[in-house]
Amino acid sequence: MVMPPDVTSAPVPPADAVPLPAGELHAAKHAGSETPSIVPRRHVGRWATAAVALLVFAMVLNSVVRNDAFQWGVVGDYFTTAAVLDGLLLALWLTGVVMVLGFLLGTVLAVMRLSVNPVLRTLSWGFVWVFRSTPLLVQLLFWFNIGALYPTLSLGVPFGPEFLTVKTVNLLGPTLTAVIGLTLHESAYAAEVVRGGILSVESGQTEAAQALGLSKRRTLRRIVIPQAMRSIVPTAGNMLIGTLKGTSIVSVLAVHDLLYSAQLIYNQTYQVIPLLMVATLWYIAVTSVLSAGQYYVERHYARGNSRALAPTPLQRVRIHLGSVRRWLSKVTAPAARPAGGGGR
Repeated sequence: MVMPPDVTSAPVPPADAVPLPAGELHAAKHAGSETPSIVPRRHVGRWATAAVALLVFAMVLNSVVRNDAFQWGVVGDYFTTAAVLDGLLLALWLTGVVMVLGFLLGTVLAVMRLSVNPVLRTLSWGFVWVFRSTPLLVQLLFWFNIGALYPTLSLGVPFGPEFLTVKTVNLLGPTLTAVIGLTLHESAYAAEVVRGGILSVESGQTEAAQALGLSKRRTLRRIVIPQAMRSIVPTAGNMLIGTLKGTSIVSVLAVHDLLYSAQLIYNQTYQVIPLLMVATLWYIAVTSVLSAGQYYVERHYARGNSRALAPTPLQRVRIHLGSVRRWLSKVTAPAARPAGGGGR
């Protein structure tokens, strides 16, 4: 019998083929379809680098802790003395005043730099150019000796009578000189920080505010500045920390800051290294607090930029503690009895 060409017959098994049982047939079908297990890659270089770094850190820590030249007992004795704490408070006060005044003046300079008025734009550029080009120590020494250039300061009508005259030496003391010098130096850098933050805001935001009828001043205050803070805050935080450490330079003007207070003590006791360690530890402690505050301020201004904020360090600790608790409860929990298990 001839079969049509579109009909195919089923293959006929050979005569000597022996049918397999159902279980062996199922195993034979799935023998070649098993998924191979995934083995994670071994990062030998990464672990070796971490081990070397930990070894170096342990060596440095051991040399610091066990080195008798640091005189840690003396460090503990002078760490909270009245002279050191007074110097620390003055350093913090200088930092706060200089940052506030510097950013106020820097914001004005930034707005002047972005103005369409060529006179304001040129004056702002010249101020930033002069005070960024001059070392801070030179500026402080210049203001400290300003009496040699202007022995008296007067208030009156230009080219006319003077109503008030005061000697510069009596007006500008070491602390006020430090405030003026640090503020002018800080404002030059703050102007560039604020200007960069304003330029980081898209021009469409300003155009939308103008379309709504907002004035330029209100647009800058309500639209531009809040969005520019995302770019301003990180650099401003670094400037804050730099200003705190930079206040130590006013010790050359005999301002009783933290470093100058430590110098006064070790000039009497000749314990230079312990007193320098006291100042170092206080700077590290305050800088750590400021860094933590900077993190939360950055997180606050990042709310409009990202839908889900990154967890805070405290939240990360809670997450890790929760995972550890779940793992411990899983390990210490009694083994589940098999289903249907019971007595004979």
